[in-house]
Amino acid sequence: MPKNGEAVEYQVGERTVRLSSPDKVYFPARGITKREVAEYYLAVADPLLRALRDRPTTLKRYPDGVTGEFFYAKRVPKGAPPWLESVRITFPSGRTAEEVCPTEAAALLWAANLGTFDFHPWPVRRPDVDHPDELRIDVDPSDETGFGDAVRVARTVREVLDEAGLVGHPKTSGGRGVHVLVRIRPDWDFIDVRHAVIALGREVERRMPTLATIAWWKEERDGRVFLDYNQAARDRTVASSWSVRGTERATVSTPLTWEQLDEAHPDDFDVLTVPAWLSEHGDPHAAMDDHAYGIETALEWYARDERDRGLGEMPYPPDYPKMPGEPKRVQPSKARG
Repeated sequence: MPKNGEAVEYQVGERTVRLSSPDKVYFPARGITKREVAEYYLAVADPLLRALRDRPTTLKRYPDGVTGEFFYAKRVPKGAPPWLESVRITFPSGRTAEEVCPTEAAALLWAANLGTFDFHPWPVRRPDVDHPDELRIDVDPSDETGFGDAVRVARTVREVLDEAGLVGHPKTSGGRGVHVLVRIRPDWDFIDVRHAVIALGREVERRMPTLATIAWWKEERDGRVFLDYNQAARDRTVASSWSVRGTERATVSTPLTWEQLDEAHPDDFDVLTVPAWLSEHGDPHAAMDDHAYGIETALEWYARDERDRGLGEMPYPPDYPKMPGEPKRVQPSKARG
């Protein structure tokens, strides 16, 4: 008998998918195995596919489990089955790649066999991968703040979205943060959607300046909760709903209603508990696709801030090419020096 168990096969729809080393321990603190992660993904396949279907998806892979090294697989790996679907995406550098595009449950199990914990979908769907249909606000606590603070900020995000004519759907990040997702019409490019997120973030910061910030440079955040607007940039993603996260507890990024968010704790949701939770509560985001919203008001706020307050473009991530109108990409303290 091999150390990590004999390979097993699963029949998933029309596909037969092989799972190697099923008894390999992926989460030592809780004894959770590769088989349990794979079967978790089969248990949540329906709502997970709603989040991933037809989206270019980066795989965050932990081939040696949570205590080993991880990497982001942005291209379809060699040896992928012929039935696996993909889509061509363009990186900020202008280079292109064929990225996994999940369309069926078998693709989830195939990815799990490669050690995939998180699925990181782009906010676009094929065939149009240059115009997002999802606006994402990443509410990211600092070392000095926690999940409760992120929830407080997310509530203000909800108020601001409402005033902009948008409807947000919250989920736990799987860590200490909160993600808020908004279905939008794919009528704008990545730059426009990022500007809309900047405008929304600025408005949240004005309403709770001692707790929330949109400042890119950590030295300017003063321990506040960060609204990471650059997660709206091209090739920047957040873990999908129902994704397993690389935490000691094998937590899961779990969709919630706003009422459920007020009572939740991220440790409530993990590989072992979420299937039963889903069976009891259903998918709180199941109706997200019923209506798509416009970002016109948020873009008007961005233009107003630029015109009346002198607040224009903000820094991009460090690996980005220099973008039009972008300020100097240097820490303020170093710039002053």
